[in-house]
Amino acid sequence: MGDKWSVLVIVELANGPRRFRQLQRAIDGISQRMLTLTVRRLERDGLVLRTVYPTVPAQVDYRLTETGASLTHLVKALADWSLEHRAAIAQARQSYDGDHPDNEIR
Repeated sequence: MGDKWSVLVIVELANGPRRFRQLQRAIDGISQRMLTLTVRRLERDGLVLRTVYPTVPAQVDYRLTETGASLTHLVKALADWSLEHRAAIAQARQSYDGDHPDNEIR
C-alpha cells in the first residue's frame, strides 16, 4: 500500500464501486498493466474486493472492503497534502536535478 497508484485507486474507490475502465479513466497516467497490478495487490492485501458478474461479456467491478474503507480518511489526507504541496515538491525536484545533473532518480 506504499505506492502512489494504490493511494489513487483507494481515493477513487472511496467514491463507490468502479469498473476497470472507469478506474483507468479516472486515474491520470496509469497504464492498463499498472492498474491491473495495483488492484491485484490491493485485493491480495484485503483492501479491495473484485466481483465478477456472470454476463456476456463478463462484468467486473472493484470496491473497497471494510478494511479498505477504514483507510480512506488517511489516504485522502495524504492525497490532499500532495496536492497542496505539489508546487513546492516540483520546485525541490527541479533544484535538486539542477544541482545533480547526473542523478538517475527521475
